[in-house]
Amino acid sequence: MSKCIGILGCGWLGLPLASALQKDGHSVKGTTTSPAKLDMLTKQSIDAHVVQLNQERADGTLAAFLEGLDTLVVNVPPGLRKGNSGNYMKKIRQLVAPVERSAIRQLLFVSSTSVYGSASGEITEDTQPLPITESGKQLLAVEKLLFSTKSFKTTVVRFGGLIGPDRHPVHFLSGKKNLQNGHETVNLIHLEDCIHMIRTIIEEGYWGEIFNGVYPHHPTKAQYYTNEAKNRGLIPPLYEPEFSEKTKKSIINKNFLIKGHRLYTSIAS
Repeated sequence: MSKCIGILGCGWLGLPLASALQKDGHSVKGTTTSPAKLDMLTKQSIDAHVVQLNQERADGTLAAFLEGLDTLVVNVPPGLRKGNSGNYMKKIRQLVAPVERSAIRQLLFVSSTSVYGSASGEITEDTQPLPITESGKQLLAVEKLLFSTKSFKTTVVRFGGLIGPDRHPVHFLSGKKNLQNGHETVNLIHLEDCIHMIRTIIEEGYWGEIFNGVYPHHPTKAQYYTNEAKNRGLIPPLYEPEFSEKTKKSIINKNFLIKGHRLYTSIAS
């Protein structure tokens, strides 16, 4: 059934997601924080709005954006790196009340596997989150807030590290030396599989659930990034030899798999 779907945050993930949902026959409304990007969204046949969530209010045309939506995808990262101490929870609170007043009955929140923090071993959706970063803590708090709201059903997708044609950590790691975490395993997902998961959740009506989004291949960081650098003609990073007793963390997308779905796009180049 065709729906009107809103994407709050039409960036690296949100823009190609909008295109995919349009191919599925849905109409799409989207937001950007920059007026300069409105034309780009409009050219893709997206009903475009400028919306900026702040700690005290929501600026822009949030009410007009929410009007007529059946489903809302919230794709707004915390942005708490590099010492930024902003309160992500307060920003999302500025969204919740307007959504409650709207006709929206399903909300998909794009979260992160950072909520698992210090948990180790095989991580599934049943694993107790133990966030250690400020970003992970606030993401988990927002998840709980959205699940506690009764006027709409929330589904959370916890994506691992995001990679795609123009985004890969190996470019940042190339040439670095004395890296200490080579024994840790990678937990990554390709952009195409992110879109595949979100489309599937909307199509199948998987609401009120939690999904991990990580490709089922977990080499060590030393193995993976060394190979990726060589395959791309980059200088490989150098990892210190380490004999760690720590249990490697492998995040499994159990909930998606038991429903008969899979991920398709390899994280290897």
